[in-house]
Amino acid sequence: MMPLQTILQKIVDPYLEKDWGSLGVLKSIEIEQDTVLLHLKFSYPISSQHQAQIIKKITAEIAHLLEDKALIVKIDWKVNSHLAQAELKAIPGIKNIIAVASGKGGVGKSTVSLSLSLALQREGARVGILDADIYGPSQPILLGIQEKPGLTEDKRLQPVVRYGLQTMSIGYLVDESAAMIWRGPMVSQALQQLLTGTAWDNLDYLIVDLPPGTGDIQLTLAQKIPVSGVVIVTTPQTVAVSDAKKACAMMQKLGISILGVVENMSVHVCTACGHEAFIFGQEGGLALAQQYTVPLLGQLPLDNQVRECSDKGTPFIIEEPSSKTAYLYQEIARKISARLSLTPRDYRVAITATAS
Repeated sequence: MMPLQTILQKIVDPYLEKDWGSLGVLKSIEIEQDTVLLHLKFSYPISSQHQAQIIKKITAEIAHLLEDKALIVKIDWKVNSHLAQAELKAIPGIKNIIAVASGKGGVGKSTVSLSLSLALQREGARVGILDADIYGPSQPILLGIQEKPGLTEDKRLQPVVRYGLQTMSIGYLVDESAAMIWRGPMVSQALQQLLTGTAWDNLDYLIVDLPPGTGDIQLTLAQKIPVSGVVIVTTPQTVAVSDAKKACAMMQKLGISILGVVENMSVHVCTACGHEAFIFGQEGGLALAQQYTVPLLGQLPLDNQVRECSDKGTPFIIEEPSSKTAYLYQEIARKISARLSLTPRDYRVAITATAS
């Protein structure tokens, strides 16, 4: 038993980047006459596909110790609530709020926000997305939603559910062509009402798609909304990275944990000949991540299919779930949830546990 336990505790989780022993992943080992039963428990969501990868890795590591015994692996997981900046109190129905910021518009942040939300959901988590861009909401278009949200008995907004995601946007409440000519305080109040006035149902993660810049919405988010972590999106282009640096600096100054950087539109691969063109330059996201000592979570290609799906209101990760780009999103989502799981927990929150 001891060699088996020692080997298992030394396995390094690729997303947590720590060994199972220090993480307490291995809960029990039961060895019977013809069976070895392992019980593992993770602190971030583990899809059935991911579970299969884990079992394959375990089998490869300990096959020489199994002899003729069958291996049975039980994998559980639970998403905990994690502390926000200044220990702001969590919002009912939401364990963790993850903001997605860019500093600059036009880098594909809204598409990345939606795709990561769907990827987290594919891992088994309960996920919602809040479109925090009051002046230019994108999520209704990306999701193909034209309906208005209903009201609960206590007059709260019901999230509009699409593809299993709980969603909310000012775009559901105003005419698509209406110009939002609001001053800062009105915008901040609208964001708070959308967040706290929506009946979110037992979410593990609420993804907040922030507008570009470092203005009123970002300040409201930092001062009044409990954010467990933020993901920074940039292209490799120097001007985009420059604005992303401002977003990073703001988040650090306000005490919000940066979970990592996503570099979007990293490369364009010609579908005819396979030639790689670095249209927006190279390694800008890597340089940004290194400057702020945070992980580069992934590099996403400039993919015309993603644009086409966005324009017709069908998320790419739904339409092309087996594509290379969808795989990259899945990997980024796992890194985000794993990295968040290593941050301090908020023991004040009591929401029904999520498990596989």
